[in-house]
Amino acid sequence: MSDSLFEPHNFTTRLYEILQRLNPGVADLALYEFRYGLENLVPEAGWESVALEPPGAVEARVNTRAFYDGIQIKPRAGGAIVLDPTILALTRMLLVGLACGAYSEEWVDRHFYFDLRGFYFLHRTTYFTERVLAHFGGAPFAQFERRQEQFARYQGVGYKDFMAANAEVDGLFIAAVEELIAARGAPVVLAVAGPTAAGKTEIVERLSAALEQSGMLVTSMELDNFLTDREYREAQGIFTQGKQALHFNLLVQALEDLRRGRPAFIPRYDFVFATSSHDLDGSLKPGCAPIEVAPADIIFIEGNFPFLIEEIVPLIGLKVVYLTDDPVRMKRKWKRDIDYRKKYDPNYFRNRYFKDQFIMAEIAYRPQLEVCDLCVDTTGAALWAAPEVARRLQPLDQIGHGLLGHARPLGQRRQARAARRDVAEHCRMRGADLGEAAGGEAAIDLPLQRLVGQAQQHAEGPVALGGGKVDHGSG
Repeated sequence: MSDSLFEPHNFTTRLYEILQRLNPGVADLALYEFRYGLENLVPEAGWESVALEPPGAVEARVNTRAFYDGIQIKPRAGGAIVLDPTILALTRMLLVGLACGAYSEEWVDRHFYFDLRGFYFLHRTTYFTERVLAHFGGAPFAQFERRQEQFARYQGVGYKDFMAANAEVDGLFIAAVEELIAARGAPVVLAVAGPTAAGKTEIVERLSAALEQSGMLVTSMELDNFLTDREYREAQGIFTQGKQALHFNLLVQALEDLRRGRPAFIPRYDFVFATSSHDLDGSLKPGCAPIEVAPADIIFIEGNFPFLIEEIVPLIGLKVVYLTDDPVRMKRKWKRDIDYRKKYDPNYFRNRYFKDQFIMAEIAYRPQLEVCDLCVDTTGAALWAAPEVARRLQPLDQIGHGLLGHARPLGQRRQARAARRDVAEHCRMRGADLGEAAGGEAAIDLPLQRLVGQAQQHAEGPVALGGGKVDHGSG
């Protein structure tokens, strides 16, 4: 390597040009602003002191759990939290490798991304492994224009921009859930998993509102309420994932009760004192009260790992992973958790985010992707469906292939569903033939037609929704 390359002006100028191609947001900085960020990374012995590993060795190292287990979240220097030495060394190595040409831009961009706000490199997490792709039949059910690409030069992403970018895939997802529920019938236990800042909370709120608007009764059950006492878990070396951390038998009983339309009485976890309302044997502690979850049409399971436990999978009627790629989620967290909530020390956040994504993908999100019914990939603007689910969603297929302009808008789909219920109730009250009503109203679409067809096929005369005969002389 030429000594002139490491002359401060030359080194900074070259990296400034290179990183603009890896992160367009760098172009929004003046050269001197870029230099400020780089100065925080300069080794004591200078950039020329950085030893480079072969690309293959780097790839192998960053794809092992041991590498991330070794990351410190709160290393300190001078009383302040600093960037973990391993993370710092990796960023320095990538910068020098790019500057001297030892690492190609294509290779670096394929395996890493440069976060401008944190001014360091992070490893790209792989979620769609061969096993996950095989689970979904190798291709998404539907895909739209990737509007999150506009975030490439952003340093932070707020929810309004995030929601607007995801509008098409979110709309199809909500329509898909409504279609599946209409086909399966209530009650349905519905679980949405996904990494931090992927948008789970917001999409569940919007989905709940859509379902309530269509006349369904919606409730939720928080998995964290089934945690056992933290003192017990720590003594046993148990983390918050897995059935060993939970009042598992009570969870199974609650799900079975709700699936049968019965109320469930579940533990109450005290998040201040980290204690459960129930003993380890599942008995209610003196002076404690359980939480009653009333029966409903749709029961949302709240938690990051709702169907990670194998025995729970069959009890959940609709399993969803809501996914957003790591770089976009980090920008959401900069805006949400650092700017607005003031939740973390910035260096603590940089260390923790770097450490957690690979580990959580390995232990939680890839396993759930391998068993889920639907995956919303917001960054890829794609809705993925397991093959048997995709077959049930064929009426929506045209929407996801760029034909939104020719398909009925989501609001009209909800109006149609409301119309179906109104017609069914009207027919029940009047004693009319549902088949005549369905045949004469264009807004009455597939789920009701199927229901009417099935009912007429199995009945000798006019039918009502309940399957019983209708007396034309009544009403």
